[in-house]
Amino acid sequence: MLLSVIAAIAIGATPPAEPVKWAIDPVHSEIMFRIRHFVSKVPGTFTQWAGVITADPARLEGGTVEVTIQTTSINTGNERRDNDLRSANFFAVDSFPTITFKSTRVEVAGTDLKVTGDLTLRGVTKSVVLKGEFGGTAGPAEAGKQRIGFTAGTKINRLDYGVKWNMLVEGSRMLGDEVEITLNIEAKRQ
Repeated sequence: MLLSVIAAIAIGATPPAEPVKWAIDPVHSEIMFRIRHFVSKVPGTFTQWAGVITADPARLEGGTVEVTIQTTSINTGNERRDNDLRSANFFAVDSFPTITFKSTRVEVAGTDLKVTGDLTLRGVTKSVVLKGEFGGTAGPAEAGKQRIGFTAGTKINRLDYGVKWNMLVEGSRMLGDEVEITLNIEAKRQ
C-alpha cells in the first residue's frame, strides 16, 4: 500500500484510500441456489452465514471478499429434502460444517463486477468466477451508516465437489449436475 501511495504522489494522482471493512448484512442479503429436478429447477438458500468485504469503495479492484456458510442452515422449504441435503449424499454437514469463499481477484468496469475466488465445498477447493453488478454505495461515510452492495452469480458442477448422488427414475436422472448460485449482497461499513 505504501508503494502505491508514493507512486500516486509522484505522478500527481490522488493516492488510494485505505481499504475499508464492510460486514455483510444477512438481513438484507441472500445466497440462493437452483438445481434441476427432473424438468424444473428447485431453489434453496442458506440462513446462517457471514462475510466481510475489504475494499476502498472508490476503487474496488484489489479488494477482498470472504464468506463462510453454515451447511446445516440449508433451506429449500421442505424439511424432508433439507434433511437429505444435510446427509452424506450431499453436503455431509457432520464432516463439512461450512462452505467458504475467499476472493483472489476483484475487477470492476463501470458497474460490471467480476470476483474470482476459491470456493471450498465438502473439502474440495475450486476457483470460481462470480459475475454481476456493483450497486454502489449509500449513506454517509461513517462506520455503521454507509452501505455497499452488489449482485453476482456463477454456475458450478456439483460433481466437481464430490456431490455425486443421483437416481435414475423411469429413464431420467432425478438431478442435474449444474448448480446456479446467485448472491444479493448489502454490507455495512465497519
